[in-house]
Amino acid sequence: MVLKLEDKKTIVSEVAGVAKQAVSLIAAEYSGLTVAQLTDLRKKSRNAGVYMRVVRNTLARKALEGTQFACMQPALVGPLVLAFSQEDPAAAARLIKEFVKTNDKLKVKALALDSKLLPASDLNALASLPTRDQAIAILMSVMNAPITKFVRTLAEPHAKLVRTVAAIRDQKQSAA
Repeated sequence: MVLKLEDKKTIVSEVAGVAKQAVSLIAAEYSGLTVAQLTDLRKKSRNAGVYMRVVRNTLARKALEGTQFACMQPALVGPLVLAFSQEDPAAAARLIKEFVKTNDKLKVKALALDSKLLPASDLNALASLPTRDQAIAILMSVMNAPITKFVRTLAEPHAKLVRTVAAIRDQKQSAA
């Protein structure tokens, strides 16, 4: 498909705008996928809050210049789909990891997170990161644990006294 200069500029500006807002990027080679499989992946990406786009590598390189994903430029080789995580850094990784389980033709080439290029083997590590809500829940449980233990420790002498008195009462009732 031949693109006019205006179309190319539009694509570059759109991808650059998304790249400036995104927190992580995954480049995956989609050779061998059917149109239906790629369409399914795109539907799932919309539901997961992931911006997914197939862009020519020359246009992608121009779009990523000046963004935190400029480190990804050497990895842009071959037919690639770019998946940008908008809010959750691991959203695209989880999506790709789930999709690869049923479609082994999709091959992750590179990941970029926090201005660093990561190898494709780090996909599982990135996908296992907790979501924001999960991370807050973990932090709250860690902060709550010492207070809970302190309250239990304060309440234990009283509970022990009550159990002792109840044991004495039961012993006297059974003796009588």
